[in-house]
Amino acid sequence: MKLVTYRKHVEAEARLGALVDGLVVDIEMLGAAGGAVLPVRMLDFIAAGPAALRAAQRLLEAGIDSWPVPGVLPAENVTLLAPIPRPAKNIFGIGLNYVEHVEESARTLDTSRDLPKQPVIFSKPPTAVIGPGEPVRHNGALTRQLDWEVELAAIVGTRAQRVSKDAAMSHVFGYSVMIDISARDNRRSGQWIVSKGQDTFAPFGPCIVTADEIGDPQELDLWLTVNGVEKQRSNTRHMLFRIDTLVSDISSCMTLEPGDIIATGTPEGVGAGRDPQEWLWPGDEIECGVQGIGTLRHSVIRA
Repeated sequence: MKLVTYRKHVEAEARLGALVDGLVVDIEMLGAAGGAVLPVRMLDFIAAGPAALRAAQRLLEAGIDSWPVPGVLPAENVTLLAPIPRPAKNIFGIGLNYVEHVEESARTLDTSRDLPKQPVIFSKPPTAVIGPGEPVRHNGALTRQLDWEVELAAIVGTRAQRVSKDAAMSHVFGYSVMIDISARDNRRSGQWIVSKGQDTFAPFGPCIVTADEIGDPQELDLWLTVNGVEKQRSNTRHMLFRIDTLVSDISSCMTLEPGDIIATGTPEGVGAGRDPQEWLWPGDEIECGVQGIGTLRHSVIRA
C-alpha cells in the first residue's frame, strides 16, 4: 500500500490517504464506509498496528465500487504533504553508510578514510521536514556550501527496544524517500546537526510504501539529479550497515517508536566530493527517487 498525507485545498486539514492508480482514497472515510474505525493521520495509523493496516487493505481490495465517493479524489487535484508532516521526534540520520561515500568524504570533508565499525548516527529535527514540491531555502548568510544526498528512509512500525538483528525487520512499517540537505560549511567541531538540521533540510515523501510491497529493501536503485544532470546513482545493496543492523543498533541505546524515521545514508556523488566541488544555489532544481517508492522534486530558493 502507498500511503500519503494530503490536503484537498490550502485551508483543509491534513488527512491520510492511500494512493491507488492515480487516485487518493481517504483512509478514515474508507473505514467508515466499511464499518471500521481508521485514523485520520499517518502517525495514528502507524501506531494502530497491523490490525489497522489489514483493515485498510481489505477495504481497498473490495474495489472502487465500494469506496466512499466523497473520499476518492484524483491525485492531481490534491496537495501531497510530507507523509509524516511533523515527526514525533528527531529523524535518525546515518552518515558514511556507502563505501564510495566514505572515500569521497575523507577526501573533501576531513572525515576518516577507515570504514566505520559502527553506524554513524546524527539527527535532523522535525522542523527540517518539508513535503513534495516545497522549496529548499538557501540562507546565504549561513552557507555557501549547500549540498544534496538522496536516501532511502525506513519508517518504524512498532516499538523497538534492544531488538536483535534477526527481529529488527519486523519493526519496520515501510519506506520512503528523503533528501538529506547539508550545509557543509556549518559543521561545528565535528557535530553535524547545524549542518543538516536547518529548516527545509529534510524533503520527505512522496508516500510511505508499506514493507509488504517492497520485496527486498536492500535491492533498490536510488538516484538524484540537479538541473537535469545526474549526480548520484546507486543501489541500497551497497550499504555498509543494512537496515536490520541500523534498527538493532539504534534500539540498543534509544527506544524506537511507531513513526520514527531512519534516513539510511547516501551513496557517492554529493557536491562536496566533486572536483571542482559543486553546490546548490537559488534557482536550482533537485529531483531524486527510490525504486518502487516514487520521486521528489524541489526548487532551491533564497531564504
